[in-house]
Amino acid sequence: MLSREEVKQDLLRLKEIAIKHMAPGTSGAIHKEVIDGIELNVFSHIPQTLGEVYRLGLEISDRDFLVYQDERFTFGETYDLASKLARILIGHYDISAGDRVAICSRNNPQWCIAYMAITMIGAIVVPMNSWWTGREMKYPLEDSGCKLLIADQQRIDRIRPFLDSLDLQIIAIKPDSGQSFPEFHQLIEEKECTDINLADVKVSADDSASIMYTSGATGLPKGVLSSHRNITHSLYSWLFAKEINDILRPELVEENPPFEPSILANVPLFHVTGCNAQFLACFVNQRKFVMMYKWNAEAALRLIEQERITVLHGVPTMTWEIMESPDFEKTDLSSLRSVQSGGAARPPEHLALMLKKFPAMAIPGLGYGLTETSAIGAIITGKFYQANPRSTGRPVPPVTQIKIVDEHGNTLGTEQVGDICIKGPCVMKGYWNNPEDTRAVLKDGWFHSGDIGMLDDLNFLTILDRAKDIVIRGGENIGCAEVEYAIAEHSAVSEVSVYGIPDNRLGEIPCASVMLKPEKKLESDELKIFLKNKLAQFKIPEHIFFQYEQLPRIASGKIAKKQLREQVIAQTS
Repeated sequence: MLSREEVKQDLLRLKEIAIKHMAPGTSGAIHKEVIDGIELNVFSHIPQTLGEVYRLGLEISDRDFLVYQDERFTFGETYDLASKLARILIGHYDISAGDRVAICSRNNPQWCIAYMAITMIGAIVVPMNSWWTGREMKYPLEDSGCKLLIADQQRIDRIRPFLDSLDLQIIAIKPDSGQSFPEFHQLIEEKECTDINLADVKVSADDSASIMYTSGATGLPKGVLSSHRNITHSLYSWLFAKEINDILRPELVEENPPFEPSILANVPLFHVTGCNAQFLACFVNQRKFVMMYKWNAEAALRLIEQERITVLHGVPTMTWEIMESPDFEKTDLSSLRSVQSGGAARPPEHLALMLKKFPAMAIPGLGYGLTETSAIGAIITGKFYQANPRSTGRPVPPVTQIKIVDEHGNTLGTEQVGDICIKGPCVMKGYWNNPEDTRAVLKDGWFHSGDIGMLDDLNFLTILDRAKDIVIRGGENIGCAEVEYAIAEHSAVSEVSVYGIPDNRLGEIPCASVMLKPEKKLESDELKIFLKNKLAQFKIPEHIFFQYEQLPRIASGKIAKKQLREQVIAQTS
């Protein structure tokens, strides 16, 4: 593990490398540009639109790209299908620049092809949560004014009762027999629209590309409107970070890699992690995209071995479940070169176990970002991560900035706790049809995340909690993540979620739901004694609920904390 002084020295070297890597004329060159009245640093020599990004795949046209069960498409085949569908959207469905087209389906190649086709022609893709009910689907379709929905059978069945109130055309992905809507691949074969030249379609960097609906804590979902520039800059920020780290750590770079780059797609594509960090990044990194039917640790291990996966990515619980799987030790993981996570904090003891169990070449990492920032924020990998296991990293170079502010918007110094704010070309244009909420979070180009954290003297960010994930007990603030870290250190604990429930005397009291490891036993009093030397007394959960089953999840794979809280309130009221 690096000492603090060694970290400082490596950061100085990394800064020198970054400066050279973004010099004028280099691939990482940057310049200043005024966008919507805000001056930002932007890349000078990257693709301006997603359509240009997709064409990068043609450089390796014959290599496998989309893999799902028995379906397999090369980069060239995928681009060809997307181009055909793009012409059909124009010629047969009258979709033009700025029109909204929704996709609602479980992960499959058709989802990816549809996303590409929609954004190729300057239309706006609306990736919808495939876990939604029909009523929940109806709102974003109406709010965004979608003209067309591309959906699989299950989602079509859910929205069917509401179709009379929606002016909506539908293309069906893998429909049941007798379905009246056009089938995805059959449509491409029968209605090719060869008279339309996609080269005539003009799309620019600041044209809108995507509306992703994010749930938030209360109220209706908000549509995060992102431009082509927002998304392309997220892809090339990750690439820039990888390239300068490869220069810093040449011992980790393989001259003749034994395995072609590939990633396991284990989170939903309708989330910014699945869409940007996994799917779209494959064009820039020229890697295979292997999709899972649904998350399952044993199935993931089989695919890692079978497809020689080089990048394992997802929420931290996925990495934990893989390590805990009975199949872990008998699976060939030698192809892995990176084990990355995002979307939630990873307890430091998980990192220690990763370093012990995964192959030495499988470099651990963690990232922080939001839908509103195109998944960009902070990133940490390798030795920096080992030296700072509670940090989520430094701002993703070279065009993203992070600062911490107080409740009045004043910038705070190092080690001071406040609201995490992010600025850069990856930050959204705003919330669709929602100027009031946009103004509340976008101020002078800075996105106010609502997450609570602090920066240290080396600019490493530590997330202490979500702004709305703090238990306020008798006026004392309790960060749930801190309590979760402490509980997770107990050898009998597999996973944990901490939350607050109402209390007449104190306002709120902390509670915890704990999944125990198989054949392990633990009582509340025993765990409280264990925590006594780790946490102030007021932070120790008053109610602790144990189970051997996995804690419930939301669609992204994160623990369903809200559901747990509601269940406990119902039990204790």
